[in-house]
Order: sequence, then structure tokens, then C-alpha cells
Amino acid sequence: MHTPTPALPEFDYIKPASLPEASRFLAEHNGEARPILGGTDTFVRMRDGFWKEKYIVDVKGLDGMDGITFDPAAGLTIGASVNMNRVVASPEVNEHYPVLAEAAHTVASYQLRTRATIVGNICNASPAGDTIGACLVLGGSLQVHGVDGIRQEPLSDFFRGPGQTVLKPGDIATALLLPFPPHGYAAKYIKLGRNAIGDLSIVGVTALGYPDSDTPSGFRFRLALASVAPVPLVPTQAETILAENSITETVIAEAAQSAMDACNPIDDVRGSARYRRLMVRNLTKKAVTEVWEKISE
Repeated sequence: MHTPTPALPEFDYIKPASLPEASRFLAEHNGEARPILGGTDTFVRMRDGFWKEKYIVDVKGLDGMDGITFDPAAGLTIGASVNMNRVVASPEVNEHYPVLAEAAHTVASYQLRTRATIVGNICNASPAGDTIGACLVLGGSLQVHGVDGIRQEPLSDFFRGPGQTVLKPGDIATALLLPFPPHGYAAKYIKLGRNAIGDLSIVGVTALGYPDSDTPSGFRFRLALASVAPVPLVPTQAETILAENSITETVIAEAAQSAMDACNPIDDVRGSARYRRLMVRNLTKKAVTEVWEKISE
């Protein structure tokens, strides 16, 4: 028997003329309105019955949402409607933040990346979000327009659970802000999926390291793990081990074990919890070793 393909439910398409108008509408229709940028996740979830919003508010064409700007003092600003292929191709991203381009390139297919956005990937708050780890280790924050004006939300405190963030009714994320990265740094994203490219991550590990004379080891590392906890996970104890001990193979292995111990993954169709934990240990060791070899030359 043929099973009919799910269809999108009916909704009203709203295209506000300004950010204040968009924020007001979203706040006034809290629970029944949702902003969209690329829409790659929104329409899938609506089609599958998970989201039932009455209004879809298209914010991608609003002022200041479509640019990539770089300043050596202020860092990088990526507008919320900038798609992932533009990030992958950006000279500024590739020169100063190559791990972000590397992570964005692993998302889905080329065709989907012409719609999908970095800011949308962050705001979806999926524990498996490919670009979130890079944004975390790079010290990113979101610029948010709300009913009370503009503010910044650090990504370190942004995630509250699967699909849950600190955003409030009326909030619209308008840009990703990345400070200029640490001097002499290197970073690596390793994604484990069932396919070579395009699949959701079974495990994702992002590692960033840089010289820091204030630490006993002379270096500092930032780590972020995907698909192993209800939110993108920063294994702080593993970072501490790498900061407080001279970097050796044994210390890297100890940090990788600590990263594994920090995980709380689930069993699902893509991998068991046990497999995910073991791969966190293996991939953290691999990523940190690769970064260490670059920054210690």
C-alpha cells in the first residue's frame, strides 16, 4: 500500500518591512509564529508535523542580514541570511577562520548549503549542528534584535536543550560575531557520519589550540563536542588537563578520556551511546594531536 508523502500544513507567509516590525509581530504571536532564514530545517519539521506555526515570518531580507564583514580589531560579522556556501567561499573566513569553512562544508549537500545559514544552524540548537562547535571554540556570540532593541548573546550560554535556546519571544538573531582569533592558533573539525559527506554527525569534535604563556603547559585548548549530549558540549575538564600539564601523548590521551567521560549520548539509528563515547575519545585525541603538531612547530 502506498504511503502518501507528508505535505506542508497551511500557514500565512509574513514579510515584515523592518526588524522592529518583525520583532513586534513575533512577540504578539508568540507560539504561533516562527522566523525563517533559509528554511531548510523549518519546512521539514513542519511537513513532518513537529512544528505547527500559523505564521512564517521571512526575515532574511531585512537590513544588515546579508553581509560578511571583517575588521582586524573587531573580528568577523556574518549576517544571519548569509548561506553556508558563501561562508565556505569567503576569503576572510578561509584566511582567519578556516575551521568554520571546514565545518560548513560538511553540512548536507551543495544545493542545500545555498539555502542553509550558519545563524540558522545555531538557532536550531541541534546537538548535532556541524558549525556550532567551530563558533563555540572561536568565542562566537549572536547579535539579537528583540522588542527592547539590540543585544549580544554569547554562544557559551546560548543553548538550553535540544532545539531550546535563550531567545525570547520577538527575538531575531541578525548576525554571528566572531572576535579576531588568538595569535598563532590552529583548529580542526572532525565529523564522523555514516556517509563520507552530507550526513548528520554521529560524533563531531572541534579542537582549537594556541600558545598561552599564562598556562603551565604554555598552551590553551578549546574543545566542543557534537551529538553526544542534549546541547553542544564543552568538556572543560579536558581543556584544563591540556592547560595544566606539559603536552605529551599521555596527557592528550588523558584529556581525550576526560572528554569521553563528560559525554551523555543517546542510542539512536545512527549509533549507540557506547560507540559515540568511544569515538569521542578517539577523535578528540586525533584532533588535539593534529592541532598540537601545528601550534608547537
